[in-house]
Amino acid sequence: MTKIADFRVMTPDQLHEQLLNLKKEQFNLRFQKATGSFEKTHRVGEIRKDIARIQSLVTAQKAAAKSA
Repeated sequence: MTKIADFRVMTPDQLHEQLLNLKKEQFNLRFQKATGSFEKTHRVGEIRKDIARIQSLVTAQKAAAKSA
């Protein structure tokens, strides 16, 4: 699990790239669960929370850009 402070230092492009990587990993874990080769069950929640953190940061950055 990555802390929000780690995401705050990233540029918007890096955040977008990280978000894509996390979504790919989330898809792969769902696929593993469906096929029965699911080992890292704790990782599902971590990925979901990291995706939410990044999306919240992106939304806040867009709101700050609009108001400035």
